[in-house]
Amino acid sequence: MSLKFCSFASGSSGNCYLVKSDNTAVLIDAGISGKRILEGLEHTETPREMVSAILVTHEHIDHVQSLPVMTKRIPHLKIYANEATWDQIDRPVPEEHRHLFVTGEEFEIGNLVIKPFPVSHDAAEPVGFSIRSEGRKISVCTDSGYISDDIYDEISDADLLLLEANHEKELLLFGRYPYPLKQRILGDEGHLSNLTCGECLCRIVSENPKKRQVLLGHLSHENNTPEVAMQAIVNTLEEERIFVGDELRIDVAKRDTISRLYKL
Repeated sequence: MSLKFCSFASGSSGNCYLVKSDNTAVLIDAGISGKRILEGLEHTETPREMVSAILVTHEHIDHVQSLPVMTKRIPHLKIYANEATWDQIDRPVPEEHRHLFVTGEEFEIGNLVIKPFPVSHDAAEPVGFSIRSEGRKISVCTDSGYISDDIYDEISDADLLLLEANHEKELLLFGRYPYPLKQRILGDEGHLSNLTCGECLCRIVSENPKKRQVLLGHLSHENNTPEVAMQAIVNTLEEERIFVGDELRIDVAKRDTISRLYKL
């Protein structure tokens, strides 16, 4: 049995990820159109009947846009969020599809063990997710202004880690965003920069060496590019004499392109 991951979209204009085992599939967020989500399922050969749930990280529209339409396209679908997030979601999700989790407490869907963990973002109660099955682990950590020790402890042993590399700080500082928005992004409840992402990966690889796949996620369209993000992270790693290779593989989860299906 294997654990698989695919990014349908990752960025400030919409986010959606697929995690599946041989018999259970879940989506993390639904911030793109229902059409694109269904195309992602078809691309990954994931029958709609296999998709049990959508796990919601937080209430911002680039994470919850298509919750209502997905409950119509997949009638048995369960939508999981914590209570504070449900209180802030203004999308019309029928009551029978709404389910609660408690941040920090594990729960199971099929043969997937899911742990929502707290992150630091300007939302009601934002979370990342770790998903385990058959000894393998996937962690998704975006929309966080910094990496706390608790976040680090949760993601450091993941076999596949999607970690935010939202912006290149110089591009943001000298870009056209208004000053308050720049300060929001740079703050402790904003987004991780390329440098912060790279520093986190340095610590992970140094303290917990193992074979792992890293995906750089939630890139800003305005203040980053896949090429800039990749080069910045590689440079930060190489300064610590950590090199991308068989043990550490790095890709970029793009905003408008379905990734390949990663198999663990």
